[in-house]
Amino acid sequence: MTKQELIKQIRNKKSFLCIGLDSDIDKIPKHLLSEQDPVFSFNKAIIDATSDFAVAYKPNTAFYESRGLAGWQSLERTIDYLNTISPKVFTIADAKRGDIGNTSTQYAKAFFEKLSFDAITVAPYMGKDSVSPFLEFEGKWAIVLALTSNTGASDFQFSGTHNHQNQLYQQVLEKAKNWGSDENMMFVVGATKAEMLIQVRKHIPDYFILVPGVGAQGGSLEEVVKFGMNKEIGLLVNSSRGILYASSGKDFAEAARFEAHKLQLQMAELLF
Repeated sequence: MTKQELIKQIRNKKSFLCIGLDSDIDKIPKHLLSEQDPVFSFNKAIIDATSDFAVAYKPNTAFYESRGLAGWQSLERTIDYLNTISPKVFTIADAKRGDIGNTSTQYAKAFFEKLSFDAITVAPYMGKDSVSPFLEFEGKWAIVLALTSNTGASDFQFSGTHNHQNQLYQQVLEKAKNWGSDENMMFVVGATKAEMLIQVRKHIPDYFILVPGVGAQGGSLEEVVKFGMNKEIGLLVNSSRGILYASSGKDFAEAARFEAHKLQLQMAELLF
């Protein structure tokens, strides 16, 4: 999916909502466990209930890989189903890959060719040659981890000077933005650090930012928009648990739809 196609989707749906399919077999409604593939049945119901409000879906591969072959099959079925939706939604493999060049090439083939995802999250710690292979696939995106919301983020990401200049996450933004372009690269910035989007935008004014942490993790949608939106919108805001597990009963899909619609309505008001 191209950048302009993504922007068109956002404007048509009046939404920049990404739904994280962090589908934990221990948390999905119990009545689904009798299904042949409970996780896929759960995902399909969530997708069917929310696809008119969401422009993107982001399976976190850990929840699938942890289940071995059965989990990988659930992931394959999920991405195959997502790729049947019209108009097409943007699909992100939240895999956080990044290794020496030939290894990254194999990861890219797995997620871009075998599974047909539009994008993959990547860790930039090993530098340009670990990220560049993901940028060699036409119409595909690398989403680079820049500033995360976890407790340990301060261990490294803010190292550097104490005047909020040239900190490590800023060096990542400055270096990595030159490896690709705003047509094939995005960056991850956690919503619980929304005010820092001011600094982030100084480095990457034209790039899309994937923002996790809105909803169950406490991030503010209004602050993310205030500090992070650019002239082309430039935001994908992710919500996972707040939508997926809005209900643990047989009405789980309806409850997920309600929560997704609520976020979409807020987004529609915030879009210019």
